[in-house]
Amino acid sequence: MSTPAISPSGFSLSPPDAEERKRLEAGLTREEAEVLLHHGTEAPFCGGLLDQKDTGIYCCRLCALPLFQHKTKFESGTGWPSFWAPIDEAHVTAVRDTSYGMVRIETLCARCGSHQGHVFPDGPPPTRLRYCINSISLEFVPDGGTLRDPLGRGDNAGLQTA
Repeated sequence: MSTPAISPSGFSLSPPDAEERKRLEAGLTREEAEVLLHHGTEAPFCGGLLDQKDTGIYCCRLCALPLFQHKTKFESGTGWPSFWAPIDEAHVTAVRDTSYGMVRIETLCARCGSHQGHVFPDGPPPTRLRYCINSISLEFVPDGGTLRDPLGRGDNAGLQTA
């Protein structure tokens, strides 16, 4: 199944070209690059967004695609921000992950392919899913804030934070 060029919520899912990717990656810290580009994991209970309670949108740190809304965030006790659904299912790609001797489902940003975390079947209703996401993979945009548009796609106005 191929990824649509435009998501149901109106965002371009076309991946960044080589020049755009290089520019985006140049803006990452070493720790961000380790998680986003090399599928690393931040230590539990230390992420900057774990205790974030404000209303707003959680976007991909690399390409700024909106991934989760505050209203789907919940306290899972795992040490990482957890959500029961993405903002748009087309914005998150699921990939089978067999690293570390276990089978899990890795979640990637559908636009840039950056590692976000994993999804597990032990979340709350209504989905019963737990998207366990690295804080360092996300950027939070509070209600009333402006979504970044680092790729110049013009789709950052397609979703309101308020």
